[in-house]
Amino acid sequence: MPLWSVLIPVAACVLLGIALHGVAGALWVAVLGATLIASVLTAVHHAEVVAHRTGEPFGTLILAIAVTVIEVALIVSLMLAGGDDKALLARDTVFAAIMIVCNGVVGLCILAGGIRHYELAFRVEGTNPALTVLAALSTLTLVLPTFTTSSPGPTYTTSQLAFAGLSSLVLYGTFVFIQTVRHRDYFLPAAHRGEEEHATPPTGKEALISGGLLVLSLVAVVGLAKTLGPAIEAALRSAGAPRSAVGIAIAMLVLLPESSAAIRAALANRLQISFNLALGSALASIGLTIPTVALVSVVFALPLSLGLGPVGLVLLALTLIVSVLTLATGRSTLLQGVVHLVIFAAYVFLTLVP
Repeated sequence: MPLWSVLIPVAACVLLGIALHGVAGALWVAVLGATLIASVLTAVHHAEVVAHRTGEPFGTLILAIAVTVIEVALIVSLMLAGGDDKALLARDTVFAAIMIVCNGVVGLCILAGGIRHYELAFRVEGTNPALTVLAALSTLTLVLPTFTTSSPGPTYTTSQLAFAGLSSLVLYGTFVFIQTVRHRDYFLPAAHRGEEEHATPPTGKEALISGGLLVLSLVAVVGLAKTLGPAIEAALRSAGAPRSAVGIAIAMLVLLPESSAAIRAALANRLQISFNLALGSALASIGLTIPTVALVSVVFALPLSLGLGPVGLVLLALTLIVSVLTLATGRSTLLQGVVHLVIFAAYVFLTLVP
């Protein structure tokens, strides 16, 4: 076990204890920000160790849940900080996660794997269910609020919000059951000649230690995110970034380590693992984040707007249509990767230049 993976969680908790007495000065904020990023990377590292021990598809599920806990912590901390634009933060972050995963990560995986292996194979029976649930979740949480009439604006009433949150949990829970119990074999990678050998799985003791350090890292992330929430927002505002850039920053921060794991799997000709990681992250981002922020919104009487605007609706529809076509055949080449990356570039560009 690398020494840094042990020292960072401990140091982060110590700094968090100091920060609870107040954060002042740009240097102190920078130190805590660097610690936050290091804690995120460390948390995902330990999640990967535990995931390697448990095997597929449990491994990707652990990674997705760990990343989602970090995402929820960042969103909730910024929501509780207050402000007029916090109502759109959850929507912007979840939508950013979908666009980053379904276009950025998937596109990079297909492109990188296609360059090295020309043609990549994956299991349609594993990717199609994930995409089906993703389409239903994204429509219920990000599309319908724009068109409902019981409350003004792109919002849900309390009862509608409760229904959307419960539906998200049911859909995600059912998918996890299918992935890990009923049809686990659908999500295992197809065998390939020349496939790279995996490293020896960690021992049970190593996995247990990593599990404890994972919990410690997540505690540090949650605390540091709450402490640095106002500073993060102020930095983006001073840079002249649009409001939705906060959501993109959060999504990119928490998805970066998992995206790296997905790309490594694609380079090793294991595109199914890449899709498990990518689509699993998107599903967890909606299925777990939306119910949590909905509960926080109701308990603390915070405004919450989930409906996308016209540009977001078009980009989401385009993403789902292209994803269906990409995942329909069980094989892919670098062409599909380029298409997804162009859509992702359009999303980023139109966010910065609306």
